[in-house]
Amino acid sequence: MKLNIANPALGTQKMIEIDDEKKTRIFYDKRMSQDVKADGLGDEFKGYVFKITGGNDKQGFPMKQGVLRPGRASLLLSKGHSCYRSRRTGERKRKTVRGCIVGSDIAALSLVLVKQGDSDIAGLTDVNNPKRLGPKRASKLRKLFSLSKEDDVRKYVIRREVQPKKEGKKPYSKAPKIQRLVTPLTLQRRRARFALKKKAAETAREQAADYAKLLAHRVKERKEKRSEVKKRLSSVRKSSTA
Repeated sequence: MKLNIANPALGTQKMIEIDDEKKTRIFYDKRMSQDVKADGLGDEFKGYVFKITGGNDKQGFPMKQGVLRPGRASLLLSKGHSCYRSRRTGERKRKTVRGCIVGSDIAALSLVLVKQGDSDIAGLTDVNNPKRLGPKRASKLRKLFSLSKEDDVRKYVIRREVQPKKEGKKPYSKAPKIQRLVTPLTLQRRRARFALKKKAAETAREQAADYAKLLAHRVKERKEKRSEVKKRLSSVRKSSTA
């Protein structure tokens, strides 16, 4: 069984292949998102705790969270489901997936380091790979540097140095464009947007009032015409009877 172990805290990942079934038996009958003590894998894993995040069986079928069985199942999947990517709007497809309970037919298992043990594992806990990119959203930058609303977020953007491919050119730095940044210009645009909405509502009200007036005037005219016609008819009848 292949174990793909990830260490998000240090940004490292390592693949370990274990052929001894007695060692990998500690993962059997465990579900996805369950913590497993890795003491049974060997002395170097003493004190380590891993979390099962997924895996594939020997034929390559992926494990799906929520399918509570140690075998395969054929499910009708749509957009938003794991183990499926829709190609068209509203498309659904029946796909074969592996249950979320680990068994002997699993070929590769994905794990995440939850607790570090006594000794370091080479390439996993002794190396630190810093994040290449920093946060981009204004609220996340404030959270990272514990800033208040009064502080200028633009001063705290994490820049990264880029080495040019051509020789002789100086290295330069790049910074991301801050998203959801509230500036005086955005506030001005928001005010203008609300003013346009307000103006549109006022004009709609005025037009509705004018239309109601015109409608009332035309109804009044129609009534007057009808009353005139009735008067004429009554006078004609009177004259014919006389």
